[in-house]
Amino acid sequence: MPIRIAIIDDNINLLRSISQNLSNFEEVTLVFKAMNGRDAVSLTETEQPEVILMDIEMPDMDGIEATRLIKAKFPNIKIIMVTVFDRDDKIFEAIKAGASGYLMKDEKPSRIIAAIEEAVEGGAPMSPTIALKTLQILRQQVVVGEKTIQNLDSVASPESFNLSKREFEILEKIAEGITYQQIGDKLFISAKTVRKHIEHIYEKLQVHTKFEAIKLGRQNHWF
Repeated sequence: MPIRIAIIDDNINLLRSISQNLSNFEEVTLVFKAMNGRDAVSLTETEQPEVILMDIEMPDMDGIEATRLIKAKFPNIKIIMVTVFDRDDKIFEAIKAGASGYLMKDEKPSRIIAAIEEAVEGGAPMSPTIALKTLQILRQQVVVGEKTIQNLDSVASPESFNLSKREFEILEKIAEGITYQQIGDKLFISAKTVRKHIEHIYEKLQVHTKFEAIKLGRQNHWF
């Protein structure tokens, strides 16, 4: 069955363009569009899409606040920020609000479709430039609950988590911000095999998302 998606953007031309481009793909079906965060929250109540493509700067209610409200009530809905903002503060706020991914608006439609599928499978799709900025944020600080611990001294090796050589290799590729398919191509394995390895990585690290896995690796100076 196609993945049920919603698109939120206050630019009517971009909203139409993204909608039309994605309508060419049978992998997704559009259940609603909205031009502000408040309408997005309201329509999510009734339509309950699986994935929401969310702009950030919008009137009435911005995308980050809308993401926070939607994730509080519907934690299983995946929200991917699709925006022109690549500032560190926006990226960090979006992640804290519960965003599953972060894409720039100049991404090709096929990449957006791949990101939607990746989010549904538990991944955290990011544009390469955003992935690099996220790593820079994680280099600067390790966030634990509401506290920020600077320059954490205690480290653990990948072996202490029983990560195999292949699993650590895949974790390094995840930290580079590339897709499962690209990881598979580089390592000469299928994307399906990559996903299975990632499931094992998450289980061994006791994490649930790509962001958490990267944070743990950065915290322990693995890459």
